Amino acid sequence: MNSKLIFTSVAVLVPGLTFGQAVTSYQCTFDQLQRRIEILSEPGVPVPCEVHYYKDTETPGTKQVLWTASTEAGYCAARADEFVAKLREWGWECKASASESAPEPETATEPMSDDTEALAPAEN
Repeated sequence: MNSKLIFTSVAVLVPGLTFGQAVTSYQCTFDQLQRRIEILSEPGVPVPCEVHYYKDTETPGTKQVLWTASTEAGYCAARADEFVAKLREWGWECKASASESAPEPETATEPMSDDTEALAPAEN
């Protein structure tokens, strides 16, 4: 089976995976700009996985899912490492870190409305 077809099928079948999360991340800076690349998977399990990309200074809270894999162990880490290497070639400084955390809330792609007043107790 064609690997491009497999990747496309995975991307269609598993959009927006939610993980109990083992997260490996890279923080990259260039002047005042910041980028974050995260590899998400279940703790101790290499697949399924996703690589998320954030432009924290330009579009805070918005993520792009760059790569997703459900069968090929090491795929997400390899793609993220290649991307970080490319950023470094372009002059970015990147530092890696790894952690395990609770599931991350979904990040919005559009500004969310403030419903604070609707949650406040009614006055008598």
